[in-house]
Amino acid sequence: MENKKSEGLKKIVEPAVINLQKGKIPPQAVELEEAVLGAMLIDKKGVDEVIDILQPDAFYKKAHQFIFESIYSLFHDSQPIDLLTVSSALRKEGKLDQVGGEFYLVQLSQKVASSAHIEFHARIILQKFIQRSLIRISNEIIETAYLESTDVFDLLDQAESKLYDVTQGNIKKSSETARNLVLEAKKRIEDISNREGLSGISTGFEKLDKLTSGWQSSDLIIIAARPGMGKTALTLSMARKISVSKGIPVAFFSLEMSSVQLITRLISAETGLSSEKLRTGKLIDHEWQQLNIKVTDLEKAPLFIDDTPSLSIFDLRAKARRLASQNGIKLIIVDYLQLMTSGTNTKAGNREQEISIISRNLKSLAKELDIPVIALSQLSRAVETRGGTKRPMLSDLRESGAIEQDADIVSFIYRPEYYNIDEWDDNEHTPSQGQAELIVAKHRNGGLDNIRMKFIPHLGKFEDLETFDSPFEFQSKMNPNSNERIESGNSRDSDNFDSEFDDNKPDKLSPF
Repeated sequence: MENKKSEGLKKIVEPAVINLQKGKIPPQAVELEEAVLGAMLIDKKGVDEVIDILQPDAFYKKAHQFIFESIYSLFHDSQPIDLLTVSSALRKEGKLDQVGGEFYLVQLSQKVASSAHIEFHARIILQKFIQRSLIRISNEIIETAYLESTDVFDLLDQAESKLYDVTQGNIKKSSETARNLVLEAKKRIEDISNREGLSGISTGFEKLDKLTSGWQSSDLIIIAARPGMGKTALTLSMARKISVSKGIPVAFFSLEMSSVQLITRLISAETGLSSEKLRTGKLIDHEWQQLNIKVTDLEKAPLFIDDTPSLSIFDLRAKARRLASQNGIKLIIVDYLQLMTSGTNTKAGNREQEISIISRNLKSLAKELDIPVIALSQLSRAVETRGGTKRPMLSDLRESGAIEQDADIVSFIYRPEYYNIDEWDDNEHTPSQGQAELIVAKHRNGGLDNIRMKFIPHLGKFEDLETFDSPFEFQSKMNPNSNERIESGNSRDSDNFDSEFDDNKPDKLSPF
């Protein structure tokens, strides 16, 4: 009978043990947490080694979170860290009893003899924290995915954003104190002073670089103009100078032109061969040689072109994150803002509110990736009806005032010859033929200016006004039959250039 009872008891107990073994316990390393906190209590060197690695949430036990918070506060107040100071800080905050009293702190200090291997232990604690964070994020995604009211594209963006934060080690970014920010700003200023050249990414134009010191990280730059002014030409010129000449990775998102059309424009600008010759393919022998030689640098350039039509802001953010993590892109160009969608099924109200969502998300993307984002924008028809020189202004930004508010820099492209104006309005009667002006109308961190540039329509590019024509450019401007130079301002492409962006001008043809 006793044997039968023991067997029956065994059958009852064994499944319980098995089920406990199969149970899921959050990843943790409590013993290492005790060792790390103990080492920090007895050795200042231990505090210095791990204070920037860990954060309170990284600890599994709530008591350990409170203890680390007190150590962290003492450290940043330049106070000594030991049993007495930590217990006193916990007592002031009313958390001493919650951590187990002074007796528990004494126990922690007795867990280790020194701070040896503390950094290694801290990184294991951080790994466990990341595992727990991934579990939490996954559960949140699963719960939200089951809801019928969930917008799937919004969920995808949120999921990718949270996972990207884990990848970057910024799972929860707390607010910074003024003291820390001042130290960080001073260090950045010192780095800039010791660095030769610009503090940001070169724009490719000398005068613009002097005004902005290059495109700055986390800035949203808006370049706006009426159709035909050369918005795409200007940004392609920048992309070419930055990626080909400087070797800096650039992502170009084109919502209207195909990637082949864009690369053809770049080939024209790089080789000095006119767009017409590249469209027709009627090249003579030396021009084929010129094409093959000059295009090699463009082939090697870290330039990534995405021509997905009707791209939503959420898709763009997802693509940009992948490009940033996989290819290390340092600049994003979006051509152009009004062709984007908010990507949500919920009613945005009207187009103005939708543009506001897009603009706000572009600024968030610039801050998240810590790189400059350039977005092209259309201007309203109010410019055309205005008398005089028809210079654009901030109120001409189309469909939303949020663009002006969110942007760090707002600039306009203005070409007088587009309106058959032969001279600049500078009282000096300076000819405006073959020239353009970049009007910096808003600059959050600097001054304003009107910067004149040379516009070469048949090559689809902008250059510094002082830059002389290369032999290739000069040769392409010569009429092979009469040996007479064709003035760029009278070129037929001048009126048609960039006109594919104006849906109100269907009678004009694209230069490609």
